[in-house]
Amino acid sequence: MGRENVLSTPEDLVCYGYDATHCEGEPSLVVRPGSAGEVAEIVRLANRARLPLVPRGSGTNLSGGTIPVPGSVVVQMGRLNRILEIDEGNLTATVQPGVLLGDFNREVESRGLFYPPDPSSQSISSLGGNVGEGAGGPRGVKYGTTRNYVIGLEVVTPTGEVLRLGGKAAKRGADASLLHLMIGSEGTLGIITEITVRLVPKPAAKQTFLAAFDRLEDAARTVSALIASRIVPTTIELMDQVGMIEVEKFKHVGLPIEAEAVLLIEVDGSEAEVAYQSERVERKVREGGARDVQVARTQQEMDLLWLARRSFGAAIARSTPTQVTEDATVPRAKVPEMVRAIFSLRQKYRLRVAILAHAGDGNMHPAIMIDPRDSDEMRRVEQFTAELFRTALALGGTLSGEHGMGILKSPYLEWQFGPEGVAAFRRLKAALDPNNILNPGKLLPPSA
Repeated sequence: MGRENVLSTPEDLVCYGYDATHCEGEPSLVVRPGSAGEVAEIVRLANRARLPLVPRGSGTNLSGGTIPVPGSVVVQMGRLNRILEIDEGNLTATVQPGVLLGDFNREVESRGLFYPPDPSSQSISSLGGNVGEGAGGPRGVKYGTTRNYVIGLEVVTPTGEVLRLGGKAAKRGADASLLHLMIGSEGTLGIITEITVRLVPKPAAKQTFLAAFDRLEDAARTVSALIASRIVPTTIELMDQVGMIEVEKFKHVGLPIEAEAVLLIEVDGSEAEVAYQSERVERKVREGGARDVQVARTQQEMDLLWLARRSFGAAIARSTPTQVTEDATVPRAKVPEMVRAIFSLRQKYRLRVAILAHAGDGNMHPAIMIDPRDSDEMRRVEQFTAELFRTALALGGTLSGEHGMGILKSPYLEWQFGPEGVAAFRRLKAALDPNNILNPGKLLPPSA
């Protein structure tokens, strides 16, 4: 690949030893392939030498999925960063995995098209990582997640073969199951080298609201009431007072920090649809107890409200040595119970926790502000997250809605799927990756 694409100095290695969690490791080597053929060669060599490989995009994931295991080689996909095609006739786009989502969105929207998945890290996260983690975002309530838009992949298998799965055809049967097996597999079943996604027409209009509530529980109940009344906004985001205060310290956007919670709601569609939905949304949130409803009248006002939401992660990061951001997800009707549980748990374990949620699809994001040097605090964080997961599962939910399992949540996999489910996952991994080369120790719990 050329000496410049094989990195081995201590300074280089430490740069690829972390992600957006508090976890860290150090690889033995970092390689930066420039083609699918080079990726396949790396994988074949790794099999011969029994070297573990850790595929990596931008390193923004929140579950420890790109943390290097001892003796591993990080395969950094940033050189594969071209938008190969935007096919307006078929409403598809084909890209390499290192393309940043924000850059891709700007190119697509300049053509009047729309790619709905919108993880909050979109300005720096790569599409390959989004596919590997099954990323979602605020628009998931109406449009779904990355999994709903990927229609084709080129993948290097754990034994070094190059597979093409799916494609532009609107309906496919034979390879669809294998295609979807790769999405969200966190680099454990293949290394993605090309992605084809479907696009939709860009909505003609949209309207954004910020509703302030004196009681957090009223905001949570309003989310369930909106869904139950057959209103499906593009976005329903919930942020509590702790989060608002941190965002205001960072960006000074004018959030109502005296309120206990806010809902950020957006609707989109045709002009007529937006007008109809907007009237119903505003009426419903006022019925739910909102003491103030701010309606964004201009694009600038919309951008300001979204700046508040997208600044949440950075604002929390500024106020603490590090953070743990979970993404347990519950059925929409259970959002009030889950919010109540998080509120109770942060008091029980004496932790600073800001509550954020993609509330419209039940995806909870409590951000726990921690100092990993404080062993007692870390013990309480572990107790908090364990009880959080048990609560989500008891309410019919899941351990992860969009962040993946990585190394942080993999020990809890059996809680959701039972020993039989975990055994099935292990058999699948062993069948596709007999030498356990690709991202070992991720997704699956450590074996006995």
